[in-house]
Amino acid sequence: MVEPNQPESRGNLRIQVCYAAPACQLLLDLVVAPGTNLLDAVRSSGILQRVPEIDLSVWRVGIFGKLRPLDTILKNHDRIEIYRPLKADPMESRRRRVNKRAGSP
Repeated sequence: MVEPNQPESRGNLRIQVCYAAPACQLLLDLVVAPGTNLLDAVRSSGILQRVPEIDLSVWRVGIFGKLRPLDTILKNHDRIEIYRPLKADPMESRRRRVNKRAGSP
C-alpha cells in the first residue's frame, strides 16, 4: 500500500472506502498499489480499527453498489462500500406496511 500522504506515484490507484451507520459516516480516500484487492484495501484504510463492530466474515462489501468478493482486484477510482446487516427482511417489512395501509391485521 502506498501511504495516502505521499505524492501519488505513476500507476497507483486512488480509491475510497465508505461506511455509513445512523451515528456516523466515513469516507476514506486511499492511494494503493496496482493489484491490491478489496480486503487489503479495507484493512489498510484503518476503518476496522475505527469501527470495531465491522465483521467482514459476515458483513457484505461491494464496489459502487454491487456486491463483490473480498479477493476482487481494485481499479482506479473504485468506491468500496461496507454494508451493515439488515435488521429486518425488506420484503416482510413491505408486506406489513401494505397490510397496515389496507387495514388488514
